[in-house]
Amino acid sequence: MKKKEKKFLPRSVPISHQIEAMYQSFPNFEVTWERNKVVWTGTIQPTTASKIYIVRIKYSIEMVQPEVYVVSPKLKRRKGSDENIPHLYTGERLCLFRPKKKEWTKQMLIAETIVPWTSLWLYHYEVWHVLGEWMGGGEHPSERHGRARVSDFRD
Repeated sequence: MKKKEKKFLPRSVPISHQIEAMYQSFPNFEVTWERNKVVWTGTIQPTTASKIYIVRIKYSIEMVQPEVYVVSPKLKRRKGSDENIPHLYTGERLCLFRPKKKEWTKQMLIAETIVPWTSLWLYHYEVWHVLGEWMGGGEHPSERHGRARVSDFRD
């Protein structure tokens, strides 16, 4: 009789490790708590010619993925266009990766993924303002199925 192999799910990076990694990599980010979520607020400047953005990242172990918002300056549509800002979820939350493809998992450090991806998103946002085309690639759920659905974010 063959024994069944036990499968162990990889552990999530503990919040304490996420906080330490953020502190080591991005000491300018302030850490606070909002109920059971850790909240980092700090500045990102994608290039030396870019604006300085204040961003907020919210995360808890119970969440499927971190939530990233641009606090300042407020994100705006292109001048003279009614086109929506590409790669934004409802509530102006940045769309940084494809959740169903598991491009980010709870086994990854936010400092090594989410923050650099946010900087890259902001860079492409600035290019979009100049060229009128999103050059960052990717696939936003609403482009495939209309509005984003809860199932677009599930593991």
